[in-house]
Formats: sequence, structure tokens, C-alpha cells
Amino acid sequence: MKINTAEFIISNSEVSKCPKEPLPEYAFIGRSNVGKSSLINMLTNHKNLAKTSGRPGKTQLINHFKINNNWFLVDLPGYGYARVSKKTKEVFQKFITDYFETREQLVCAFVLIDIRHEAQKIDLEFITYLGETEVPFCIVFTKADKISKGKVDQQVAAYRKALLANNWEEMPQYFVTSSTEETGRESLLEFIDGVNNEVFNSNGF
Repeated sequence: MKINTAEFIISNSEVSKCPKEPLPEYAFIGRSNVGKSSLINMLTNHKNLAKTSGRPGKTQLINHFKINNNWFLVDLPGYGYARVSKKTKEVFQKFITDYFETREQLVCAFVLIDIRHEAQKIDLEFITYLGETEVPFCIVFTKADKISKGKVDQQVAAYRKALLANNWEEMPQYFVTSSTEETGRESLLEFIDGVNNEVFNSNGF
């Protein structure tokens, strides 16, 4: 898939105010220091589409970007480690769960995980939540350029083991990425293109 256009549409904290257009949506979410904005900018080939910051937790709203005028990329607030008040985190949690549980246009969530670290409890809990809520999702490992190829394979294997220990029958589909080196860009976009074709061909939208 070639990204021809990427346009910011709206930010809000209420699912009811999200775009009404019947276009497939792909939500990106992860811990607040996982490199989500950099990944989004790399995928769309726009340096400043999503705002990057040295301060984790900058994204605090549901952000919709229309891609190629036929699908939405949705940038969701990070979970964990954000330097915001407990009350604000509770609001995050409410509209994040509202989005995943009620947004009919959502066709896939991408859970971003920093591949340098061992499986974190908060990530495993969120993945379990998506499974229990029956939200289709993939795992996107980020920052693969920070470690060796051998270490990447070890970390993926360790994550598979952690998921199997948490009652998953198999490893969900995953992608290994690096925003700096653009690793995984084509694979992710091809996956999205394939899902879009299935959705449109089945008259799902």
C-alpha cells in the first residue's frame, strides 16, 4: 500500500463524537513511552502527523487521521507511566474501553510493545482484555533497531512463552518494527491493505 494522503480529522474524548463515516479503523495503543507517535509518522511517511514528545503520556485524546481517504488510523492515549493525575487516568480508561467496546468501525487494534523489555504485566493485562472483549488485534514490537537481530528473536520467543503462560493458545499475529530504520513498514501496510480489501469486498462498510 502506498500512502498518498494522511490528514488529521479530529481529537476528542467521547466515542460518540468520533467520525460518522463508515470507514475501517485501525487503533494504535501501548504504554505511553513505547514510540507510538514515531511509528505512526513512519507508517504514514509524515514527520509531524502525530506529535512526538520527550514526555510520555502526551496523547490524551482519541485522534483520528484519515489515510488515502478510505480508512482511519486512530491514535489512542498510552496506558501506564503517563504523568497525569489519577482522575485523568480514570477518564482515559473510560473512553479507551468505550472506544474498544462500542466503536463499530474498528477492525483491528495494534498493541505496541517495546521489544527491549521483558513482558510487562500491564501489556499482558491489556492483551487479555482485548481477547476477552473479542477485539481483533495484532502485536507491534517497536524499537527493534536498539537491539541485535538475535536478541529480537529471543525477546519475541520470550513474549510467546509469557502469553502461553497466560492461557493463550498461540502467539497473536505480530510485527517487528523500527521507526528509525523503517523496519516493518511494508508488512504493516500490506496487512492493513489486506484487511481493507476483505472489509470492502464483504460489504462490511
